[in-house]
Order: sequence, then structure tokens, then C-alpha cells
Amino acid sequence: MELTVRALQESDWETLQEWWKWWRWPEMSRDLLPLNGLGGLMVCKGNISIAAGFLYLTNSKVTILDWVISNPKYKEKDRKTALTLLIDSFEEVTKVNGYNIIFSFTRNKNLIDIHKNLGYTVDENPSYEIIKKIE
Repeated sequence: MELTVRALQESDWETLQEWWKWWRWPEMSRDLLPLNGLGGLMVCKGNISIAAGFLYLTNSKVTILDWVISNPKYKEKDRKTALTLLIDSFEEVTKVNGYNIIFSFTRNKNLIDIHKNLGYTVDENPSYEIIKKIE
């Protein structure tokens, strides 16, 4: 069966919450995500969701790829192919929308390797996410 990519749908929200919980990520609030949690893509194989992520469109020529997550129960050998397809698809969305840089965040070694294989520059010096909620 072939891998496909589609826009995130309302029905994906519960699945994403389950994945984030399993991977021990903080519970995500939709208002922190592009298009209220629908500004991303999902890679599927038939009716099985494999991987998803979000793309922030900025007011410059840069998009931000973040919150890439995968189905922890999916054990097939094409997981890496699915993640590569996801990132490739975000590149296409970036290009079609007139942007020319993708800025991406990850700590995951496998995702770092996929980015490297796709020609991304990966800074070998660690950086830190510095966040403050303004209330």
C-alpha cells in the first residue's frame, strides 16, 4: 500500500493528543498551533496515520516546521520513508506559498538524520528553546 499525504483534519486532533502523550510531550493547546491545530500535514498508509507535523507561515520568507510526531504503534519499516515524505511535502508547501527557507526544530536523532539526508544544514552546537507565556 502506498504512503499518502493530506492536510490535517479535525478528526486527527484526538490522535495527535494520544501521540504527544505517549511520546511524553506536553499537552498541546490548539491556539499554539497554526490554523488552530489544522495547519499541518498527515502521512497515512491506507487508513493508518503514521506521522504529522505543523508548518507556521511567517511574515518573512521563512516557514517554521515544528511538532513533528509519529504514531508510536506503527512498527513498519517504512516509518523513515513516511517521515521523509512528510518533510518533503512541507518543502513543497513552502515553495508553493512563495517562501524559500524552512526553519525546523528537533532533538530526535532520527529526524536530524532525515533532515541531513534531505540537504538541511544542521548546527552541531546545541541550542535551547526559550519560552515565556505572556499573560
